[in-house]
Amino acid sequence: MTEWNIQSRAHACAACGHPFADRETYHTLLFDEKADFRRSDICQPCWQKQYSEGARDRKGFVSYWQGVYAAPPPRTDAIQRETAESLLRKLIELNDPRHIPAGYILAVMLERKRLLKVKEQLMRDGRRVFIYEQAGTGDVFTIIDPALQLNQLEQVQRDVAALLEHGLNPPAPPPPPSAAEAPAAEVIADLSATSAPSGAQAGPAEPNTP
Repeated sequence: MTEWNIQSRAHACAACGHPFADRETYHTLLFDEKADFRRSDICQPCWQKQYSEGARDRKGFVSYWQGVYAAPPPRTDAIQRETAESLLRKLIELNDPRHIPAGYILAVMLERKRLLKVKEQLMRDGRRVFIYEQAGTGDVFTIIDPALQLNQLEQVQRDVAALLEHGLNPPAPPPPPSAAEAPAAEVIADLSATSAPSGAQAGPAEPNTP
């Protein structure tokens, strides 16, 4: 044996290639291969067929134990951040005026997550322009402020949510509201200068008395 090592749990059976499901029982065999020990994770059917009978002296493994597979948790936050930035890059590359409002909201979302930082605000042809920098790469983003009106915010919010969920090629039917709207909704709420009219909420109608 040459050195210590760490061998991680496999994600599939070493005998048949069957991927382990979350909470599935598996069997670990440890083989002595002179220069090192080799770990082999086996599913329940392969254990029954190949290893359960005959004991370790016939099958060659020097140690054995049973475990329960735990699927690795999805890294959703990192995926969402990367999707928002890559989508913004694609929109800028397309240079389509129709996507200016969505690009602006995406830039504000990335600023909130500290992935973009405002370096400058300029006026160009009567419009406000934000200069953002991506701190990790040093890339500079030029983002036009579309000066959205209150009656436009809801539609832009839906557009951003659809782009985050489906990209630039959405399916034919309109997508239902999803969790992707949440970060966009926060930005929309802050951009909104006024709140909904306040007042007493109407209660249920009282039945007419004779």
